[in-house]
Amino acid sequence: MKAAISAQGPTLADTVDARFGRCAYYVIVDVESGNLLNALDNRANAQAPSGAGVGAGQLVLNAGVQAAITGQMGPKAYDVLVSAGVKVYTGASGTVADAVAAFQRGSLTELSTPGGGMGRGMGRGMGRGLGRGGGGGGGGRR
Repeated sequence: MKAAISAQGPTLADTVDARFGRCAYYVIVDVESGNLLNALDNRANAQAPSGAGVGAGQLVLNAGVQAAITGQMGPKAYDVLVSAGVKVYTGASGTVADAVAAFQRGSLTELSTPGGGMGRGMGRGMGRGLGRGGGGGGGGRR
């Protein structure tokens, strides 16, 4: 199976980038053999003011992969990939070679809903919890 792994550089020894849409590179690997097939430069999408997930998803699709492996994946990239039949796996860390080994062991999480893999507190949502306790709390009344 041909997979794209989000990475900080173009080799198996480079570190997995936890961010799928805004990583610098995708290392394309045959995950059965662990062989490096190619590396895709994603820096244009990573630096885009918006649309990084969609652009990154299209870049990976054009490489003909069957799987995407990353630390976490946002909903836009997820939608692009899954709608084209690409399986998405999160929880990857360490080097690209470590991520391949984790895939081979079956220790990565296959996503079934968008936005998964965000449980490590790395979400970039606008919520920030600022609305907590704004009303109806009873504030010390007995």
